[in-house]
Amino acid sequence: MMGGFHHVSVMPEETVGGLLTTRDGVYVDCTLGGAGHALRIASELSPEGWLIGIDQDAAAIAAAEERLGAVSCRVSIVHDNFRNLDSILERLGSSAVDGVLFDLGVSSHQIDTAERGFSYMHDAPLDMRMDERQSRTAEEIVNMYSEAELARIFREYGEERWGKRIAAFIVEARKEVPVRTTAQLVDIICRAVPKAVRRASNGHPAKRVFQAIRIEANDELGILDASIRAAVHHLRPGGRIAVLTFHSLEDRIVKSALHEMARGCICPPGLPVCACGHKRELRLLGKAGKPGADEVRGNPRAKSAKLRLAEKMPEER
Repeated sequence: MMGGFHHVSVMPEETVGGLLTTRDGVYVDCTLGGAGHALRIASELSPEGWLIGIDQDAAAIAAAEERLGAVSCRVSIVHDNFRNLDSILERLGSSAVDGVLFDLGVSSHQIDTAERGFSYMHDAPLDMRMDERQSRTAEEIVNMYSEAELARIFREYGEERWGKRIAAFIVEARKEVPVRTTAQLVDIICRAVPKAVRRASNGHPAKRVFQAIRIEANDELGILDASIRAAVHHLRPGGRIAVLTFHSLEDRIVKSALHEMARGCICPPGLPVCACGHKRELRLLGKAGKPGADEVRGNPRAKSAKLRLAEKMPEER
């Protein structure tokens, strides 16, 4: 299986080095993928350590099981979505952990597996499901959403300036024939975006639209804030959270959540006494890290990555 699963982990040394605080601890990789980060974590843990890996992609689960088969620490691999972190940890009997990792976005394997429908570079059915057990596909979104709904997700999740026009072209095209493949969708997008804009752009005209549809299909942003907060809730004092983001939308959510939890009082300025009762939960560990030039040259998909690290504060007495 590993021969067919390729994913290059981004900033592996910085991520794992910033996350681990004890060799005997419990660590959760919420986005297991091909187990690149997870294998590095496991290799640092003692036989008393415990790695919990979560992924909603069956191919990732199979690859991780093979890759982590020989490590010395305890390993539990869970086929689920990290939005269910509370119930996963309750089921495993580990409510307190020493570190949690999120490596967000789509994996190289998902992009490069044409039949999954994530890539605008290959003709394939419009799927884009990270968890193939779920019912909603990209095809359903493209063919069933209203023009206003399509324009909204293109604007909010793709930050696509031509989103309204693209939505109108999609709705007009699907009146003639359903849009079932990535090639059909790319053709519609290219017709909607003016030629002058396409010539002046450095990126593919379908990139932002495909990102938006993928985010909508998998509810990637809808679950993120609550999942980050759940992870912090389960950290032991001194435990750490590491989050890798790959576009501004998800990074904005992660940054906002971590910064809020790293603040004390959040009352409006000017109140004579605190009325919010908000307690500081985290200490931010520096500014967001970025991959170096050598890593980006070797893995261009790492270019937009940001790594944010934070540590759970000691409990107040």
